[in-house]
Amino acid sequence: MSTIASSATAVERRATEQFDETVARLKDYLSYAAISCDPSHFDDVHRLAERIRDDLSALGLDNARLLHLEGTLPCVAAEWLHADPSAPTVLIYGHLDLQPVKGEPWRTDPHEGVELDGRLYARGSADDMGGWVSHLAAIRAWLEESGGLPCNLKLLIEGEEEIGSPNLERYMDTFPEAFSSDVMVLTDCENPSVDIPGLTVSLRGLMELELAVEALDADGHSGLWGNMVPDVSVALCRLIARLTDEDGRLKVGRVEDIDDDWRRDSWDVPLNAEIIRDGAHIIDGVDPLPTHGRSPAEWLWRQPSLTVVATTLPTAETKKNALRTKATATLSVRLAPGQEADELRDAITEVVTTNPPGGVKVTVSPTGWDGESWLYTPRGPAFEAADRAYERVWGRKLLQVGVGGSIPFVALFGRKYGDLPLILNGVMDPKTTAHGPNESMHLGIFGKAIRANVWLYEELGALPRDTLAVSPA
Repeated sequence: MSTIASSATAVERRATEQFDETVARLKDYLSYAAISCDPSHFDDVHRLAERIRDDLSALGLDNARLLHLEGTLPCVAAEWLHADPSAPTVLIYGHLDLQPVKGEPWRTDPHEGVELDGRLYARGSADDMGGWVSHLAAIRAWLEESGGLPCNLKLLIEGEEEIGSPNLERYMDTFPEAFSSDVMVLTDCENPSVDIPGLTVSLRGLMELELAVEALDADGHSGLWGNMVPDVSVALCRLIARLTDEDGRLKVGRVEDIDDDWRRDSWDVPLNAEIIRDGAHIIDGVDPLPTHGRSPAEWLWRQPSLTVVATTLPTAETKKNALRTKATATLSVRLAPGQEADELRDAITEVVTTNPPGGVKVTVSPTGWDGESWLYTPRGPAFEAADRAYERVWGRKLLQVGVGGSIPFVALFGRKYGDLPLILNGVMDPKTTAHGPNESMHLGIFGKAIRANVWLYEELGALPRDTLAVSPA
């Protein structure tokens, strides 16, 4: 065994010995209700950011600091730049802010880390504190065991990711030195199972539309005029049905131009009915939707989808025997990676405005809520290094996966730093329930992530920095 491997092996051993201490540190961070969408918790975000800054300094990182811009929540930044100048600089990105918990049926205190059946329950346990804390554990083990890191390293922990990273680009432009690097590791993603590590290479985009149906200028008596006057509520339901197939999937804008090799390999992703049922909390007696020859991975990651997220249909509180003047539905549309929002919006508009039921007036309006899609081809020695690191610990290389949701910071990194290797991984798994009640992190994944990070720094540090730029496909 080489001296380098021996050193990394000793660091991995130390990180394993310190695992309980790392979990305790994570639980401490989880006790801060750093909810970025709620002004009453802004102080918690600031207090946690200050605590992380102080801990990074105590850990041995240099220039630990808070980055501030007017009207924003802070970012935490630090660095260790004492490796050989020819070694690459690796940026580790994570976020410290949390989703709200109010009104959710938690079994435990959402702001207290609780271990149950091999999982750590708390808001933020996997999304995303577990992700970047796994790097703190690897950094600590390297510094204490070897007195340094095999690569240069920067940390950037954002405080606004859960509100869509509205100011992250401002931070990038104002503090370019905090982001300047040769490789970027973005920690806020998922593994397809507790046994298979994931490398995220695609995200669906997001487009929100209001579908409005009008027919009358005043409510009309349903007994006097029913059968001769359009019911806007019925028309709205029929128009939504036009957009979907018999299973309720969006049938407008389906993508057929998908690489054959990807389509074949997508069947290997462990997304069987049991995993889908468990992860999505499907009730007894209801099954996952049929696949119709497309893999679950394709349906979830590479095809557009539609969800009705709000309506103005009559409710029990507004019940009356009347034909209404207007009904609307807010449609959340996930775009396939690389799909153009304008093109899909035009296709949807044509379907619902052509010969509408009962001759009602139909309008489609964007609400302004959207997110970019992202499609990435991992190429080059940085990804080969990541595969070697993960194979040492997990027993297999990273599996290229997608995310059905939209993560604004990922598309932003892709747009700003698309010439760099972007390694997207994390500690989530199908049972994490991110953004929902009883969010949890599998402690086995957490331990393997820490150890894989140890080897990732070693593998990346051995690469000359001038070989890492990503060339166009």
